Amino acid sequence: MMEVVAQQNASLASLQAEHNAVLAERDAVRTERDLVREEREAAQAEIEKLRILIRQLQRGQFGRRSEKLDPDQLQLGLEDLEQTAAAAEAAQEEVAARNSTPRTPRVRRRNLGALPAHLPRIEVLIDVEDKTCPCCGGSLHAIGEDTSEMLDIVPAQLQVKVIRRPRYGCRACEEAVVQAPAPERPITGGMATEALLAQVLVAKFCDHLPLYRQAAIFARQGIELDRSTLCDWVGRACWWLEPLWCLLRRHVMSSTRIFADDTTLPVLDPGRGRTKTGRLWGYAIDDRPWNGSTPPAVVYLYAEDRKGEHPAVHLAEFQGVLQVDGYAGFKSLLENRPAGEIRLAFCWAHCRRRFYEIHQATGSPLAEEALRRIGELYAIEAEIRGRPAEERRTVRQERSKPLVEALHAWLTIQLGRVSGRSTLAEAIRYALRHWQGLVLFLEDGRLELDTNTVERTMRGVALGRKNSLFAGSNGGARHWAIVASLVATAKLNGVEPLAWLTDVLERMVSGRTKAHELERLLPWNWRAERAGTDLKAAA
Repeated sequence: MMEVVAQQNASLASLQAEHNAVLAERDAVRTERDLVREEREAAQAEIEKLRILIRQLQRGQFGRRSEKLDPDQLQLGLEDLEQTAAAAEAAQEEVAARNSTPRTPRVRRRNLGALPAHLPRIEVLIDVEDKTCPCCGGSLHAIGEDTSEMLDIVPAQLQVKVIRRPRYGCRACEEAVVQAPAPERPITGGMATEALLAQVLVAKFCDHLPLYRQAAIFARQGIELDRSTLCDWVGRACWWLEPLWCLLRRHVMSSTRIFADDTTLPVLDPGRGRTKTGRLWGYAIDDRPWNGSTPPAVVYLYAEDRKGEHPAVHLAEFQGVLQVDGYAGFKSLLENRPAGEIRLAFCWAHCRRRFYEIHQATGSPLAEEALRRIGELYAIEAEIRGRPAEERRTVRQERSKPLVEALHAWLTIQLGRVSGRSTLAEAIRYALRHWQGLVLFLEDGRLELDTNTVERTMRGVALGRKNSLFAGSNGGARHWAIVASLVATAKLNGVEPLAWLTDVLERMVSGRTKAHELERLLPWNWRAERAGTDLKAAA
């Protein structure tokens, strides 16, 4: 009996050992399977990131970079078709005229209304030579006339401004000589007038013509100007304009709502024989979306890098709401500041762009759903643009707030369902991490949904950067910031930059506008003053 019990115990121990071995093997298999699954998920996430990166590079190299098709780019594609159609129509009209066959006129798209009244009119009289009646031979008399207007152009032509200063003497006392003092020149001893300096500045910083191209244009009219001469002109003109730029900067920074962004500006680095990447920091204000009274403006400041210390210095005295992207340098502004002194309103366009890139690369239905939900917010914004701030806030509370809350709940749920290492998870975490600043627009009708206000002003900088390739020095980059600020602000206020800068330089150089009166030369004040002068002249 004892032997049987011992054998049973031994069998049980053996079975228990085998059972434990099977359990250990099972756990090992499960652990290995979990590791394989984690490695597979990590690999899939890495493949997705690489695929998105490749698609981004392909779009950057071969496709359009904007999420929306630029209307100007679309027009470039249609221009050739319209030109071909116009040439064919002209040929048909010529054949019809030669054969004296009537042809139904084609309805053309054309500019409606009269040509602008401020343009000078040059009248051309086309009259009959013989004013005798073809029937009875009597004398004809005028009973009316037909008048039509055509838009003509006088090609830009350089001219020489000759300054004559007669000297006068007295026959009674021969030692007395009287002569009017020489007028001030923008460049001491230079030959460039204020109008010519303004033309060079606008051509370079508004029309994006580098100085070497401008030198070639001057050469076609027989004026040989060295590029170093044009550089000297630009530098000296910026010396005159810098006080006005400082005043513009104070105007922008005094606002309680500022859009901020930055863009690259390659700068020549002679010591290393290559370029370095500087930054133009842009700060813009625009209250027109909610019918505010503050004139729109933008100011650029140059810095040699993208360190967060630069916006900290630029905005040292700023208090209010700063509308920005997710750059960490802007977040550091909150450090060592009283709570609530600066609030960051983050950009929905930057949040949306992450989902857009994922959808373009992978066709993800979750990314598509995120785009649809964000699109609903933008549809509401399109409806209330231009309405008073309080009305915008009311509409946002009633219609946008439920959409935002639903979006937050949906993103939170999806984050738990997707791989934590995926690009989609990164996009969701970005939105949730910046959520407090993303929803700030719900409480203030003066805020915008994104930072497109300042990003639009950066387009001119990008075009100039593309054509000029780089700034020649840090000083040149600062000059770029000065003139680009003035030109962009003039355009925001509907002021023609060339006429404005010409008048500004003439008034500053001549001393007609004193240093304490410079505010009169800011684009919105200059336009109002000019409008008042025109009304008085018309009366």
